Amino acid sequence: MKKFSLTAALTGLMVLGLSAVAMAADASVMAEAAKLFSSTVLAAGLGLGIAALGTGIGQGLAVKGAVEGTARNPEASGKITVTMLIGLAMIESLCIYALVVSLILLYAYPMAGPVAKFIGLS
Repeated sequence: MKKFSLTAALTGLMVLGLSAVAMAADASVMAEAAKLFSSTVLAAGLGLGIAALGTGIGQGLAVKGAVEGTARNPEASGKITVTMLIGLAMIESLCIYALVVSLILLYAYPMAGPVAKFIGLS
């Protein structure tokens, strides 16, 4: 949690620092902002992909363990299933956190409007 708070604080400071660039009219500054924006989009996509890969592997291992446990002790299948489902929900929440961070990077980015105008998207 401490690392997440530090990352969130540093990201917030970076966004506030870049908001001054949004008002710049110089084409070279806007070109650099477009590079930064495209890097942000790439980072959001890669981060979400890696998170989905990790949670998929984790969920597969969890289901594998639950199936093996049920095969060894069929009488405990109810408890094993409940524990597995709770574990899967916890694992899936990690991917949802990555999705939220990616969406924040994509849609709460202060340079999105000026960059879109610069590269001719709007």
